[in-house]
Amino acid sequence: MCLGLYNIRVEDLIRRLLVELGEDPGREGLVRTPLRVSKAMKFLTSGYDADIDAILNDALFTVDYSEMVIVKDIDFYSLCEHHLLPFFGKCHVAYIPNQRVIGLSKIPRLVDVFARRLQIQERMTNQIAETIREKINPRGVAVVCEGTHLCMSMRGVEKQNSFAVTSSMLGIFRENARTRMEFLELIKHRAAMMSATSHAASLACVDE
Repeated sequence: MCLGLYNIRVEDLIRRLLVELGEDPGREGLVRTPLRVSKAMKFLTSGYDADIDAILNDALFTVDYSEMVIVKDIDFYSLCEHHLLPFFGKCHVAYIPNQRVIGLSKIPRLVDVFARRLQIQERMTNQIAETIREKINPRGVAVVCEGTHLCMSMRGVEKQNSFAVTSSMLGIFRENARTRMEFLELIKHRAAMMSATSHAASLACVDE
């Protein structure tokens, strides 16, 4: 769909939504709201249009290095697919190369590709890990995400201080406890040490 047609359709949907909410889309504060929301949603879901190969292919290198590579405290912002409310937090990514590495600046961009979609944190965590495994075939990949979910804070259970932790451990990170513990110690996330494949079941909010 061309961008112009997308904008027109989304703006029309937002105007109708404002009316259904009891608002007047013609009043001063809301006149440009449909346009603003249209632009915001296009940006916040831009991961659907991203070409992962184009992002990574100029930054895959052959090197003689076999120790752990970690990029931690990567900020991410996403939208819960159940309520279209934001969830956001930090992502920590590690891998042990098998002759090939990814340019360090590309890892946060890869996180953005999967965060800028309608998501659940569990799936996003797995997608990041699986993509790295697919692209460079490392000895192992580890991803831990910590997120605050506004669908839990603003509505539903209304727990403002809770956050969710999800992890995906592949290869040597799943098979070798010492490697896994080294990664978790380096990112200083002791809560995740209890389980190599922890998934917060309480994240599911679709029925609320």
